[in-house]
Amino acid sequence: MYYNLMPSENIRKKVVVLSGAGISAESGLKTFRDAGGLWEGHKVESVATPFAWENDPETVLRFYNERRRQLFTVHPNRAHLALVELEQWFDVTIVTQNVDDLHERAGSHHVLHLHGELDFARSSADASLIYKLNGKDIKRGDKCEKGSQLRPHIVWFGESVPMLEMAITVVTTADVLIVVGTSLAVYPAASLVHFAPPHAKRYVVNPEIPNTICADKFYCIHKNATVGIPLVIEEIRSFVFDS
Repeated sequence: MYYNLMPSENIRKKVVVLSGAGISAESGLKTFRDAGGLWEGHKVESVATPFAWENDPETVLRFYNERRRQLFTVHPNRAHLALVELEQWFDVTIVTQNVDDLHERAGSHHVLHLHGELDFARSSADASLIYKLNGKDIKRGDKCEKGSQLRPHIVWFGESVPMLEMAITVVTTADVLIVVGTSLAVYPAASLVHFAPPHAKRYVVNPEIPNTICADKFYCIHKNATVGIPLVIEEIRSFVFDS
């Protein structure tokens, strides 16, 4: 559907959003690591690696079950909703490092999850077998149709990122690239900005932005997502009328 504000030829410019933990934090979700380098009191190695899964699956399942329960106590915020509004004027794809579903619950139609999704489980033997949980826990003994234990549908440290190539392809199409809620310090996701085409207008929204990013053809907005994203949208809406 095209709106009255669209150019007469109905050609939409492409906006690609790279989102990170900061946008979810404003909804009340705790960020990946606290100041002590722990994740909800756990060392990353004890809950987010294949080694942890092999050696202590009970702890891993309990950890992600708790994260999933917390997810359903929070709601999309103003930044999530503003990105949905952006679809009125642009072809928008969100590439997120987040494993929550707040973008989808807000109403975004094209969301690519680099690191998996918290409300899904998958077979521990066949990664193509993926199941929607609808908020339910994963328990020991919950198996796929092939008889293998279900695990969180999360990309752990030490595992490949299956959606990375698709994300690169998406970024190469961007007329506008918006980075929000991430310091661009986690690789390989941080490398995605380098695949934006030379003509793309680039924005980064984050209270703490590395100077190297601001010097690299980005327009930096030192604001939280709920404040900064509406500011970006107000500016780039003018692109709708570009010839």
